[in-house]
Amino acid sequence: MFENINLLWFSMINSNAGLHGWRLELALFCAEWLILLVPIGLVGLWMRGAGAQREAAVKALAATGCALGINAVIGLLWYHERPFVAGVGHNFLHHAPDSSFPSDHGTIMFTVSLVLAASSVPAAKRFGRSLLPLAFVVAWARVFVGVHWPLDMLGALAVALGMTLLFQTRLADSVCALLTVSLGSLYRRLLAGPIARGWLRP
Repeated sequence: MFENINLLWFSMINSNAGLHGWRLELALFCAEWLILLVPIGLVGLWMRGAGAQREAAVKALAATGCALGINAVIGLLWYHERPFVAGVGHNFLHHAPDSSFPSDHGTIMFTVSLVLAASSVPAAKRFGRSLLPLAFVVAWARVFVGVHWPLDMLGALAVALGMTLLFQTRLADSVCALLTVSLGSLYRRLLAGPIARGWLRP
């Protein structure tokens, strides 16, 4: 049943063989490069904020690390071949033939956006909410260019939702607070010079 749904939805989203020009370039950009907004945004939250804002960035990073760990375990326990490995549809992006479920790209985008959107810190919440629509764009693009199935993206969303709920607990708050303190100390040691000159926030 699920494979039939996968095939049906994939056939509706995956591009035809004639994809070229700006449409191909735009799809590849969304599939490969939009994810760079995640590290840029998290570094920006850290560098431009303090206290709760930095803790929100650390929480998003920690949740994403845990989510990717879950993905790795799923991939080891259950290999699901990618569309181009199965000889289905059209592929426009070179990719290793590793397990497709759940999507790591989708997991990163969804986890960071959902964890930050659930934050009480205004800057973090704004970034999370603005990133969430782009997470769906990345999910669509990776199916469109043929490296993922639609259910890979739903799996990524499910993992991200689970991590978002887990990281709302008091235990997660305590762990992330300790991580923020530790990373703050490391940051101030490594970048003591620029901080002393006033180029960076302490």
